[in-house]
Amino acid sequence: MSSTLFKVGKYYHYRFRLAGGARRQRTTHEVNHKRAHAIMSKAYADAVLLASGMQLVPTLEELIEQWEELRAPIASKSHRRGIDVFKRRHLHGLGQLPISDLGTEIIEKARNAHLATRKPATANHWLRKLKLLVNWAVKRKIIPKLPWDVPMLPVQKIPRATLPTKTTDDWLAEIDKATTRSPSVAIAVRLMYGLGLRESEAASACWEWIDWERRTFTPGITKGKEAVPVPMPRWLVVYLAPQRQPQGLIAPSKQGRALPDGFARYAMRRANAATSLTGITPHRLRGTCATLMSEEGTPIQTIQAIMRHKDPKTTMGYLEVNMDVASRAQDRIEDKIYGGRKMGDARQTGPSGA
Repeated sequence: MSSTLFKVGKYYHYRFRLAGGARRQRTTHEVNHKRAHAIMSKAYADAVLLASGMQLVPTLEELIEQWEELRAPIASKSHRRGIDVFKRRHLHGLGQLPISDLGTEIIEKARNAHLATRKPATANHWLRKLKLLVNWAVKRKIIPKLPWDVPMLPVQKIPRATLPTKTTDDWLAEIDKATTRSPSVAIAVRLMYGLGLRESEAASACWEWIDWERRTFTPGITKGKEAVPVPMPRWLVVYLAPQRQPQGLIAPSKQGRALPDGFARYAMRRANAATSLTGITPHRLRGTCATLMSEEGTPIQTIQAIMRHKDPKTTMGYLEVNMDVASRAQDRIEDKIYGGRKMGDARQTGPSGA
């Protein structure tokens, strides 16, 4: 079994014959010898695999096409969008390579190309998308395991914004001002803040998912397909009660359909600017909900269930440090130490009273 590369006109062609099989000859449609040789090598390897009854190893682009055909119809909208962006913008020369050839050195070089114009955190996100796709091929037994071993980059954690409780009323009032022509947006924003819903979950929320007697809301369309009842805060029940309907979307668009992606972007920018806040987004409203529950002593397992996270580490990543809470705790500790003595006396004598 051997293969030959030769030119016909300006294009390279290849020819090979497998043991006991017919001769195969094709054009590569390439004028570059190196690229033509790569095409011939892959065609030869594919023919050998087929002859032995094994599956062909797809290129990364072919694997993405298979994923879009088989998995995309049952994946979430955000998941489909992420893979689409990865395919269009972030292949970094990997698209034509068989996935079995995506070794450690090749992946590191592609990641370096990504880092040339983007932040380290996005490089980790890029690697997760690539791993998701190739691990799907592993599950289908196309290849035995991931062909690379590339760890995530260490990334400096930066504080993320949460909506301060003392500013919440003013911020929501600004949301109302910015949505006078689309009041459903203001309703959906309150669902995100009060229940920790994702933006898509707030857009698809329905009246029939509210149990008014038990004061719970059970999201019926979720990222992880869960159906976990979430307690509704009293203020949200009071807010929704006058608008109560037997069924249908709680916050429909003017056309009666679910609100589109990014429906709250404009209103939240206006509210942020009016209240001198930065970084409050739909996702940070979800993080605010989790953080406030944690500050009030809610166990992490309960917050995990409400946020519908598979892994408690994901929940921990949502919780932001509130130094005001730490400061109040320090004051309570101080009161216990000094037993109510005057601070002047305490400074002179110290905690032991000596």
